[in-house]
Amino acid sequence: MPEPHHRRSKPSATKTESISWLQRLLHLVRPKIENTDEIIDSLAHAEERAVIATDSRLMIEGVLRMEGMTAGEVMVATPRADLIDIDAPLEQIFNIVIETAHSRFPVFEGERDHIIGILLAKDLLKLQRAPDLNLRSLLRPPVFVPESKRLNDLLRDFRNNRNHLAMVIDEFGSLAGLITIEDVLEEIVGEIEDEFDEDDEAGDIYRLADKTWRVSGDTSIERINEAFAMNLPDGDFETIGGWVAHQMGQVPKTGEYFDIESKRFWVMHARRGAVRWFKVMELPDAQDDE
Repeated sequence: MPEPHHRRSKPSATKTESISWLQRLLHLVRPKIENTDEIIDSLAHAEERAVIATDSRLMIEGVLRMEGMTAGEVMVATPRADLIDIDAPLEQIFNIVIETAHSRFPVFEGERDHIIGILLAKDLLKLQRAPDLNLRSLLRPPVFVPESKRLNDLLRDFRNNRNHLAMVIDEFGSLAGLITIEDVLEEIVGEIEDEFDEDDEAGDIYRLADKTWRVSGDTSIERINEAFAMNLPDGDFETIGGWVAHQMGQVPKTGEYFDIESKRFWVMHARRGAVRWFKVMELPDAQDDE
């Protein structure tokens, strides 16, 4: 007698059958499809006819586009990466972890290109219970991938090996940058909100208990001028993050600052080549005047 569960599992028996839902969907919209661009165009038509939802279309398009992308296109370049020096004082390491709010940090020894391991922020808690513990003993083995690594293959490796971060190496064997599983997933689902992200409607300037402010890098120049009684020109740049980067001649890294009139804009969090959050404080001279 045939096993009843065999008939129920038949639709997912092969890889071809497992993706047949997409094939059937596309066939309903347009029978003959020859390339990815036509698939994306068909998905747009399917959305217009209410066959699929907008979120579904965007996610499928993300998957299709990701197949042609590599780690080198998505990575955070080494100069912008938050790395930890194994020989840095422990207090400095704690400050980096707190200020950047990352969960994983590449650790180098000597030169920044010489990555010796990955430090998980949660593992630092072990030092509070065992101060004699060697920081090296907390490091996890680093994973290295070439710039040419395709994102779909990298995502599969992340899932299978339970890694969330990989170091990217260029064709000459030098460290080019780093890439996380979040970076890859964002190519599919869009920006993933984290603890530093706020709803736009909630505002972008926050007064803190220590008489400083937390300011989003996307805050408009007009709003900055209004909130801090400043007179920044708002012709060429719309956001304070873009204006500061232009004045400094580069995208500032976490921990760097730029003084504007009576305020100091200190970078709390920078990601993917843009400042996400500033900490704004009165300059010492301005505080003395008060």
